[in-house]
Amino acid sequence: MDSPILETERLILRRPEAQDFDAWAEFCADPVSMRFLGGELPRAAAWRNLLTISGAWLIQGFSYFSVIEKASGAWIGRVGPWFPEGWPGPEVGWGILRSHGGRGFAVEAATAALDFAFDTLGWDKVIHIIHPENTPSQAVARRVGSGLLGPVSLPAPLETWPSEAWGQTREAWRSRARTRSSP
Repeated sequence: MDSPILETERLILRRPEAQDFDAWAEFCADPVSMRFLGGELPRAAAWRNLLTISGAWLIQGFSYFSVIEKASGAWIGRVGPWFPEGWPGPEVGWGILRSHGGRGFAVEAATAALDFAFDTLGWDKVIHIIHPENTPSQAVARRVGSGLLGPVSLPAPLETWPSEAWGQTREAWRSRARTRSSP
């Protein structure tokens, strides 16, 4: 199956591959990284999570990308479009290994994923589901131009998980892109 490869200054975003699994499992096992993503996953559950993401690529033609740091070739996170059954809207989400946090990788990758969602997938709006206490993720949302839309409910088994939608329209995204590219 052909899938897009997105490149930024420092990153390559591509469909997940089996070789990503050890770093993927490390991410899923990290209590700090997973605190707002439903909790830690043991290695076997992380494997099923990777397969779910890969299956979404096959069924929907999009899903989270593996984020690869160009300088090292290392898997450093997952970022991309996500829209499972019962979700409150089409989402672009992000998660970067804690060891690579604070360097702007989430914003850089999310920007590429938002371009992909709006320009390639043709989405009219994008949301980001963020736990109300997840201030680092809220900061990423702000940096990519999204604003707080309000509380949302997620489908089972996540129906009790506190969640807020942040987001923006394609029109707002394109307007910001014009502003960013102006001299």
